[in-house]
Amino acid sequence: MTITDVDFTVVHQADARRAAAKSLLLVRLTAAGNVEGWGEASGSWRDGELAARREALLPVLLGRSPFDIEELLLLDELRDPALRSAVEMASCDLIGRCVGQPMFRWFGGCFRRRVPLTIRVPSGPTVQVAQISRELAQQGFHSQVILASGEPEQDVRMIELIRRNVGDHIRLRLDGQARYDLHTARDLCAELEYAQLECFVDPLLIMELHELATLARQVNVPIGACRALRSPADVLLLARLGSIPAAVLDVQHVGGLTSARKCAAVAEAADLSVSLACGSWAGIAAVAMAQLAAALPVLRAANECAYETLNHHLLLDIPEVVDGLVAVPQGPGLGVRPDRPQIEQLQAG
Repeated sequence: MTITDVDFTVVHQADARRAAAKSLLLVRLTAAGNVEGWGEASGSWRDGELAARREALLPVLLGRSPFDIEELLLLDELRDPALRSAVEMASCDLIGRCVGQPMFRWFGGCFRRRVPLTIRVPSGPTVQVAQISRELAQQGFHSQVILASGEPEQDVRMIELIRRNVGDHIRLRLDGQARYDLHTARDLCAELEYAQLECFVDPLLIMELHELATLARQVNVPIGACRALRSPADVLLLARLGSIPAAVLDVQHVGGLTSARKCAAVAEAADLSVSLACGSWAGIAAVAMAQLAAALPVLRAANECAYETLNHHLLLDIPEVVDGLVAVPQGPGLGVRPDRPQIEQLQAG
């Protein structure tokens, strides 16, 4: 089995809350018999660049086996981590569909059939965020990620209101989105000690692990790292620093599922709490994340999924989610089908 074609599509998120939504890149690989594999990555993708990207990639992918994942990941044309992640995802989907097995078989088998999710609550006015958080809790999502606003007082009010609405039984992560300097982050942590946060991820403007470790040693709120983790070497450094207990591996930032698996192995050896994250919203990447989490025992914590995936996904058959647990599709490859008509409607250009 070899790759016979590659195709790119850019779509934009249809969400009135966003003034300027990020673009989403969908990658489709084709093998003989019109068997397809799909991948997804978010970013500042433009429709006008797709022809050039395809022209650059097609000659190096044509005739290659999608089974040669490690070789594909070393291609100069896939230096961009987001593009590399999407192409690798499509390769894994293609492999599964060709051999008639779900993607988790490629990563070690089905350790768990349901994967815990933590939903990223979309940013907005404090009351609106708190209301969405309450609605999610009522739907069974007992683990949630709240996005920092960049205004410490507003963040404190937001966490206070959410706690009043949903109580202490909901696990909350605060994603600082790299918005604060060291002094402000330290003061904010002091204000949030009562809030029983699972962790405060990426609070610092400087996305550097040594700076994050310095903060972690000065506060009582558990600190987590995500944006600074780009490779297994970064996870190893995180472990050596010792004061940051949580690693959140964004599949796209680390360059794909294979790299995320290697990062998770380092985290397991270092006894770090580790989970996956998926910022894309079409559903393809979220399902791929669940397939990987199904295979790795170390991924015990809830894995981050975009709120928009629940409502604006581009799948014909979204996996069942009950009490914050997503059922891992058992069909070949990803085990889900993209909604081609909807993708064509949202295609940029």
